[in-house]
Amino acid sequence: MARFNTPLPQQQGGLFLTDGGMETTLVFHQGIDLPCFAAFDLLKDEAGTTILKDYYDRYARLAKQYGVGLILESPTWRANPDWSRRIGYTDEELQDLNRKSIELMQQLAGEYAGEGTPVVVSACIGPRYDGYRPERIMSAEEAETYHLPQIRVYAEAGADLVSAFTMTNVEESAGITNAARACDIPVVISFTVETDGRIPTGQTLKEAIEAVDHETGNGPAYYMINCAHPSHFETVVESGEDWVRRILAIRANASRKSHAELDEAEELDTGNPRELAGEYRRLLEKLGHVTVLGGCCGTDHRHVDEIFRLCA
Repeated sequence: MARFNTPLPQQQGGLFLTDGGMETTLVFHQGIDLPCFAAFDLLKDEAGTTILKDYYDRYARLAKQYGVGLILESPTWRANPDWSRRIGYTDEELQDLNRKSIELMQQLAGEYAGEGTPVVVSACIGPRYDGYRPERIMSAEEAETYHLPQIRVYAEAGADLVSAFTMTNVEESAGITNAARACDIPVVISFTVETDGRIPTGQTLKEAIEAVDHETGNGPAYYMINCAHPSHFETVVESGEDWVRRILAIRANASRKSHAELDEAEELDTGNPRELAGEYRRLLEKLGHVTVLGGCCGTDHRHVDEIFRLCA
């Protein structure tokens, strides 16, 4: 059966919990050296894999506590050829670690799944270049060719979907969507926005979502917003128009700072977990169709706990 257009559990109602800012948690709270912010590097040995298991355990316990679904997002935001070569991996080693990441997620899914806690395995991919500054933009065709090998590994390994995080432009998002279609695996596109609610290329969120849908025939299963504080996009999604209903997931930053300010910051801004949870609740009052809640930079299990305490 074709999977690309098959509805995912999180598209069928009920809340799903997912994790917070993995990289910022590991680096700033646990003191772990992640070259190029690449969490997939931990998969290279048993000690690193154990660190990742412990990380996911916190969120699995929260999902069970609140009786909601769980989305396990693989630690592979940086696991594409350009970033992995900076760390010293060959393309073959990278493919092995991408495959291993899905095997680990499936193992954990088997341990975590239970009555009231359906578990979905999502293969995380990130942008080829900088997730904040779209200085170089591929065509949709170039992006499809570039991301296809990584997505093919995830599809063959049995991931339930691919999630493209911190997308800065329409072209790469469309290319990733077309690559996922070629591999017959559902795909989620997650745009990041600046403090004015526009994606880094300057387009409005509405323009970006409608453009990707137009170019791909409504290809993404749904859209997500990540790596921006709710105050940056709250007013943008108030319209209730059809494009807004395509957004089913929110993974916001703890900090209200801009991307430029976050880039320059020497300390992690964790914000206020309870205050952030209140922001999420206000969002859900406007976006009652949203089903997936988690965090991004500066957030950890404490923030997600507060979010579900208010929203579940």
